[in-house]
Amino acid sequence: MTVQTIGKDAEALLTWSRLMSAIEAGHRLPRAEIADLLLYRGADTLLDRAAWISGLGSLVKACTIVPGNAARGKPTVNGIVNLFDDTTGELKALIDFHLVTKWKTAGDSLLSASRLARKDSRRFLLVGAGTVARSMVEAYSSIFPAAEFTVWSRTRATAEAMGLPVADDLEAAVKAADVICTATMAKGPVIKGTWLQPGQHLDLIGAYTPAMREVDDTAMARARVFVDARATTIHHIGEVMAPIASGAITEADVIADFYDDPALFTRRSAEEITIAKNGGGAHLDLMTATYIAQAWAGRA
Repeated sequence: MTVQTIGKDAEALLTWSRLMSAIEAGHRLPRAEIADLLLYRGADTLLDRAAWISGLGSLVKACTIVPGNAARGKPTVNGIVNLFDDTTGELKALIDFHLVTKWKTAGDSLLSASRLARKDSRRFLLVGAGTVARSMVEAYSSIFPAAEFTVWSRTRATAEAMGLPVADDLEAAVKAADVICTATMAKGPVIKGTWLQPGQHLDLIGAYTPAMREVDDTAMARARVFVDARATTIHHIGEVMAPIASGAITEADVIADFYDDPALFTRRSAEEITIAKNGGGAHLDLMTATYIAQAWAGRA
């Protein structure tokens, strides 16, 4: 089997709508087997994420996270995605780590927004001004053509670098938004539930450990709550763990994930507040990497 080596050039072949279709199709297959391996050396981390979906294939996404590289002028995160054939187990493709991560992360929340955000949503607030926030501008714009973006960051210079209108007052910006997307490294809530307004949708992306969260208990209690996968969020990410532990919500208040009937993963009225927590498990990397490999193989 010829092993494809797929770099960032493949991005020109991708569309957000086809990626969402690929993610939906992946969730109609048997549930994924997933596992993470983390090794540490001081501040440095070696992360392996693996997934296997019968009928689709298997994947190992490996990377090193070396914070000291910033001072060396080198990337903090370096990695590769290994995609294996479902039948033979042979290596099919080596895919750029950052390409898969970008499209997986943004595509995950875009699928949630496509189902939960009001169709007339126009005012989008980005809380955080990093790589993920930039990807979300591109992703949201693909299905909300009238989208207007405002960005808030703890560091104003970082927000200004995005070239978008910058919010100084986070509370006022939240109250004015139709869709709020959080993509921070916050260890504690930055969004208060008392700020939320009827009809809003929140895509929560940043928190990915038990010690991290971006909204408070009040926000979770006021909203109808959805996750991309119960298996990678409810007992693994502080955003959901903390309000369950406090009694603000229960596990039963998590209404649906992508494996459930899409009819459950939907907005019921123009007034309700919805929250979608992006856990970004390795099964989504596998679905995304498979879509990228198929697009690359089919190029003219």
